[in-house]
Amino acid sequence: MDTEAQPTERDRSSRPSDSEETSDTQGQEGRSRFVLLSRLTDWLPGGRISLTLLVFLLLLLLLNTFVLQPFQIPSGSMESGLRIGDRVLVNKLAYRFGAEPQRGDVVVFDGTGYFGDADYIKRVVGVGGDRVVCCDKEGRIRVNGRSVDESTFLHPGDEPSQVRFDVVVPDGALFVLGDHRSESSDSRDRLGSPGGGMVPVEDVIGRADWIVWPSAHWTRLQRPDAYARVPAREGAHG
Repeated sequence: MDTEAQPTERDRSSRPSDSEETSDTQGQEGRSRFVLLSRLTDWLPGGRISLTLLVFLLLLLLLNTFVLQPFQIPSGSMESGLRIGDRVLVNKLAYRFGAEPQRGDVVVFDGTGYFGDADYIKRVVGVGGDRVVCCDKEGRIRVNGRSVDESTFLHPGDEPSQVRFDVVVPDGALFVLGDHRSESSDSRDRLGSPGGGMVPVEDVIGRADWIVWPSAHWTRLQRPDAYARVPAREGAHG
C-alpha cells in the first residue's frame, strides 16, 4: 500500500507559481531600493534636490573624463580660427576604437616632458611615415612630395614657415603646427631636442570638434580639404 501522501488539486493550487515568486522577489527588490533611496535623501541636506545635483555632477564628471572635455584657448597660436579665450569641446572618443589622427585635425595633447608641463592645441600636419618639408619654390609646405595650400586656415599675412625643415615622422607620432605660424611654438621649435618635436599619438587627449564659447563664435571645426590629395607616403599614389 502506498502510504506517501499524494498532493491534491487544492494542495497544488495553494503553492505560489514561479511567476508569482519572481514577481514577489522583484517587488521586494524594488521596495528595498526605494527604502535605500528614501534613507539617502533623508540623510543628505537638501533631500532629493541634493541627490539630483549629485547624480548630475557624477554624470558630468564621467562625460568630462571619457567623452567630451572643454578646453580654453590660452594663446594666439591658432588664430585666426581659434582666438584667445575661446572654449572648444574636445572629443575624447575620436581616436579610440582603432581610429587615428588625420592630417588637418586640430588636436589637444599633453605636452609634459617634451613641449612643456601643459596641454597644447595644434593642427596635425604630418602623421606616422610622412615626410614633411619646408618649403617648395612658392613657400608652401610639402607632405610626401605634394605641396599643401594652407591659405584657408593659415593666419593672414603669415608664411607657412620661416623655419626650414625636412623631417620624417616616426610611426606612432605626429608633426604639429599652429595656424598662426609667426606666433606658434610647435614641432619646428623642437627639431633638435629629444623626440624631435614629434607628439606621441598616445599623448593626444582628443580632437577639437566645436567652438562653444563665446556664443557668437559657435561653430564646428571641420578638417580642411588641403591635405586630401596628399599620398600616404612619399612616392605613393592615391
